[in-house]
Amino acid sequence: MSHLAIIPILLPLAAGIACLALERAGLAAQRTVSLASALMMVAIAALLLRHAGTGAIDVYALGNWPAPFGIVLVLDRLSALMVAVCAALALPALIYASGGTDALGRHFHALFQFQIAGLTGAFLTGDLFNLFVFFEVLLLASYGLLVHGNGRARASAGLAYVVLNLTGSALFLIALGLLYGTLGTLNMADMAGALARVPTADQALVRTAASLLVVVFALKAALFPLSFWLPRVYGAAVAPAAALFAIMTKVGVYALLRVSTATFAGAPVTADLLQPWLMPLAIATIVAGTLGALAARRLAVVVASLVVVSTGTLLAAIAAAGTEAIAAALFYLVHSTLVAGGFFLLAGRIATARGEAGDGFRTGQTARRAVTLGAAYLVFALAICGVPPLSGFLAKLMILRSIQEAPFGPLAWTALLLSSLLPALVLARAASVLFWEAKPAPAATAEVRLGLPALAMLTMLAASPLLVAFAAPVADYARATAEQLQSSAASEAVLGADPATARERRP
Repeated sequence: MSHLAIIPILLPLAAGIACLALERAGLAAQRTVSLASALMMVAIAALLLRHAGTGAIDVYALGNWPAPFGIVLVLDRLSALMVAVCAALALPALIYASGGTDALGRHFHALFQFQIAGLTGAFLTGDLFNLFVFFEVLLLASYGLLVHGNGRARASAGLAYVVLNLTGSALFLIALGLLYGTLGTLNMADMAGALARVPTADQALVRTAASLLVVVFALKAALFPLSFWLPRVYGAAVAPAAALFAIMTKVGVYALLRVSTATFAGAPVTADLLQPWLMPLAIATIVAGTLGALAARRLAVVVASLVVVSTGTLLAAIAAAGTEAIAAALFYLVHSTLVAGGFFLLAGRIATARGEAGDGFRTGQTARRAVTLGAAYLVFALAICGVPPLSGFLAKLMILRSIQEAPFGPLAWTALLLSSLLPALVLARAASVLFWEAKPAPAATAEVRLGLPALAMLTMLAASPLLVAFAAPVADYARATAEQLQSSAASEAVLGADPATARERRP
């Protein structure tokens, strides 16, 4: 059994513990460990992608206890893709933080690494209870990252975030208890068979528990009407933390996609649990995010609102179902996560350059690097709005083509097109304030030195053009992933060719 699948969890976990142990050694030592871990994560993610790209599905049974009794990690095309996106986002965010943001509070690097461990664990786990455990790991770390740097706005957003997620965690546990009590398993592959055999007397209870589970994932994904918290929370965080948060909502989307294809789809009791309402709520999420961007008065809040739009866009494609729709959603997921993460980093740098005005839409000072920042702003704005020739245009075009025959298709088309046009107007208006209406900086003001933050932004800036350059292989991978999700290959890899005999096997 290859140990490759567990390394993306153990590596950041070990790095986080090392950063805690090195607290007295100074920030430089913590930066070294954290950056080395992030670099190794990128290399490991590339290996995972290459391996999963062959179509192989690896199942890692901890303690050699097979499913459905033991804890299993499942490495398939989807989990490898999500780990790769996480690694590609984490490294530039850490590089940016090492430019000085990490010095604003204690334990930044340890918390950052623990959050990566929680994220990768959530993507790789094969059962719902350990999904809950990894949710808690990443959420606990995100609480600390959110309030990093102190300030009333961060403390207030952090309190609301904690209360909301504690509620979600309680609902998650209730759902797991009900499902385990009725099905006798929480392994996602094994649950598919158990759901198909649910007695009539237990079906109402199972649907209630499954509905609670969907509500929890919708909360994590910021699906309307549970999206109100995201702009305030993400907009309050320091730039590198907000950049990593860009993938946190995708954990909820990932969980909805995983359970809807691997667990719920084959059982009559849950087969229609998502479809009747997912598309209307996805459209409402797009509209809510777009209106939030129009009302925002800070650049970081605009970007956070566009993260909400990306959630709605992804779930609209998932609601349409089918191979092409899911493939389009996965291509868009890669694009939207990396571009939003990079835009958060840019918003943080603009805030630093403008002094007291920060990233607010009011006249303030700017630095001599305004041309460089403005050029980066233009690329990110075009990419996030889906303007050609960048990756956002390709991603949205794929989604528009895949949902045109779906229920509410014309309404979804309208929402998606407006979610490109209206944010473009917002960002154009913001640019006029941030760059053209700026007052000259006082003579004594030092020039903002880009340094490590510039390296991080350039790395993220390259993501959209690279996605265009390699659109064909990325789209092919996404299509193969969608086909694998809709097959029984993962279930057979976890439980064997005959799932009915899985419970008869012992270590």
